[in-house]
Formats: sequence, C-alpha cells, structure tokens
Amino acid sequence: MTGVLRVEDKGHVRTIVLNRPHKKNALNQELAWKIVQAVDAAAVDDNVWIIGITGSGDAFCSGLDLSDSEKYSALTPQSAQLDDIGWVGNFLLSMRKRCDKPVVAGVNGVAVGAGLGLAMAADIRLASKSARMMAGYTRIGGSPDAGLTITLPQAMGYERAMRFMAENKSLSGEEAVAWGLAGEVVDDRAFDERFEAYCQQLSAWSPITLRLLKRGLAKACEFIDVEQQLRLEISNIKRAFASEDGQEARRAFLEKRQPTFMGR
Repeated sequence: MTGVLRVEDKGHVRTIVLNRPHKKNALNQELAWKIVQAVDAAAVDDNVWIIGITGSGDAFCSGLDLSDSEKYSALTPQSAQLDDIGWVGNFLLSMRKRCDKPVVAGVNGVAVGAGLGLAMAADIRLASKSARMMAGYTRIGGSPDAGLTITLPQAMGYERAMRFMAENKSLSGEEAVAWGLAGEVVDDRAFDERFEAYCQQLSAWSPITLRLLKRGLAKACEFIDVEQQLRLEISNIKRAFASEDGQEARRAFLEKRQPTFMGR
C-alpha cells in the first residue's frame, strides 16, 4: 500500500506507517479503513510475527480530520456491510480481537482522539519525548470512542482515566509513561531507530509463544462485551455531537475561542 498508508516489511516485522504528514496524519475515511485492512492482512500473514504502527513526519495521529470535506458517520458504505461499529471501533477489534500477534505503537508525536484510541489499541507503546497524548473529546463536544472507554481504564485505572479525559489533559512522552499510557519514552533523535530495534527484538522470540501470550492476556481482560461497549461509545458520541453544546464546542474549536455551553 502507498499513498495515505505505507506498509514496510523487514524480517518478520511489518510496520504500518500513517502517511498524511501535512495533516499530522489526521484520519479521513480512506486512511482509517486502510489501517484496519492492513492490520487484518498482517494478522493472517504467517511471515509476519510482529506488527508495528507509527506515523510519518512529526505526528502519530492527530485524530479525526475536522477540516476534511467528507461527511462523517458511524455508518459508512463499507462499514454498513459489516456492522454498525465502523472504522473507529474496528481499530480495537482488529488489533485485540482479530489479531493474536503483538502490535507495537510507536507514538512519535501527537496522538489525539481516535489517534489516541489507535495507539491504545496496540499491545505495547513507545513514546517519544515530544509526544503529546490527549483524548480531546471535551474540547469538541464529543465523548470517547475508538475503544478508549475500555483501554484507558485498563491502562491507568478508573479515576485517572476519568480525570485524564474530563480535564482534557495533554501528556508528554515522559508523563505518558508515568500515567501508564506507554511503557517506554525515547529521545526524539533516537526514536525511529529504537522503535525498529524493539520490534526486531520481539521478533526474535517464537511467534507461537508470543501469540499464546497475547491470547492469554487478551482473554483475561475480557470482563465486558467489547462489541457492545464499542456500540455504546458510538451511540454516546452521536448524541454528544447532535446536542447544541456539541455544535457550539466544534464552532468554538474551529474559531479558536472559548465555547459558551447551555446544557442542551
């Protein structure tokens, strides 16, 4: 794949690179579905033992491209043929449910909204020092999607996840490690080299061992119905965006001003 997404193989490591650097790798329909398709393809390729995912340029993924002219809906023509979850829920399903190979996210810059959801759907995260990890939903009048109501409490606990999202915190790479959002912080200049080396390091182990390890851990975390929770997320964000407050939040965000909320 080329264009908005690059896929690179080296040994038994397949690296998926988001490639809209001029948009900070913001998600449009094409990029989002290509990510899902690339993960699904890697999951069934016997030569791929480790999957890496990162961004081109100085960003991981800045979330939904609000400047794009596309009409966004939870039901795109492609997703409607599959289910009512859409690409935003399929990030988590593709990496955690349909793929039993380790997925490593190289968070080389900003990771916001669905971009943060993409990073959190991975099994392991390395963050650069200049990385910025933020949910960002409160500032645009939305509610969490992309599996964040599942992955964030798992990573940091309930109260920290609540404060992180409700207060719209932005965490640096070092802070992300302290909060449990990443396992390692790497100097910017060494990040690409370290990310590649780490993925290659994991690929030195037996792929059977790692797949069984992931299956065991994923099963242990299944204390909720994942698909039902993803549908609840989409229902919630639809209601939030449809509210007057939600519309005001997005206007204020685009106009770079403080919103005025009315509670309706």
